[in-house]
Amino acid sequence: MGEIKSTLDLVMEKTRHLTLSQEEKKVQKRIEVNRRLQGLLQKYQDNLLKKEILKKELDNLKIAYDLNVDEMLAGFLSMLVKYIVVAVTVLAVLNKFGVETTSLIAVLGAAGLAIGLALQGTLSNVAAGVMILFLRPFKVGQFVDVGGIAGTVKGVSLFTTELATTDNVQILLPNSQVWGSAILNYSAHSTRRVDLLMGIAYDDDIDKAMAIIEGLAKADDRIKTDPAPVLAVGELADSSVNIIVRVWVNSGDYWGVRWGLTKQIKEAFDDNGISIPFPQQVIHHVNETPQA
Repeated sequence: MGEIKSTLDLVMEKTRHLTLSQEEKKVQKRIEVNRRLQGLLQKYQDNLLKKEILKKELDNLKIAYDLNVDEMLAGFLSMLVKYIVVAVTVLAVLNKFGVETTSLIAVLGAAGLAIGLALQGTLSNVAAGVMILFLRPFKVGQFVDVGGIAGTVKGVSLFTTELATTDNVQILLPNSQVWGSAILNYSAHSTRRVDLLMGIAYDDDIDKAMAIIEGLAKADDRIKTDPAPVLAVGELADSSVNIIVRVWVNSGDYWGVRWGLTKQIKEAFDDNGISIPFPQQVIHHVNETPQA
């Protein structure tokens, strides 16, 4: 039994790299990229490599060591491979020491069936995890909303999906819950539309207000000109005329533009005598003459 334990310890040490954190994997990958890059540049400086060949090698290096490879898939597969390697190694070690593995596999198969029936919900998380990884409704680092729970995707394991909220609170969701819910991916596209609704008083000049907003939008380099900003009178509300403002920005600039433009519009309205009214009601009292 001591030899078996030693062999298993050796296997665990050999497969340790399969459970490295995503950050450690990134560091290792960058170190390898830098090492190969330095070697190529040294050869080029020593006139051992032509410019055309250097360019080709650099392209191959970029493909082979692309640091943007889906970390979510890599982490899931590395964990799966680790378990498979450990299981196969255990069976091989037992077989080496004379244990009849055929009957053991049959017993484990029957036990696995019983356990599978008892853990249907847990195993459904594994199946859902596989669907998430191969259909990829989101990737690590993207901001998503899953059934009303919003956060940045940190990773997907065999059973759970990890999110981090905007205030950095960890959320672990069962994969089956994630796969069975509506998924809103706010980072899927490179651009997003910022929608604002600005109200002005009925006595104010609508064209003047819209010209002010349009000038602010044109002055902001983060706001795209194609598609062009859209300004329109959207509603004649109870106490204000509501102007719709729609501008397109890069996804990373969404909140900065939304908050910044709202502040700039308020300040520009104040400077130009345009008021943003608060809800109010006008009540007329009618005096009825009492009947004699």
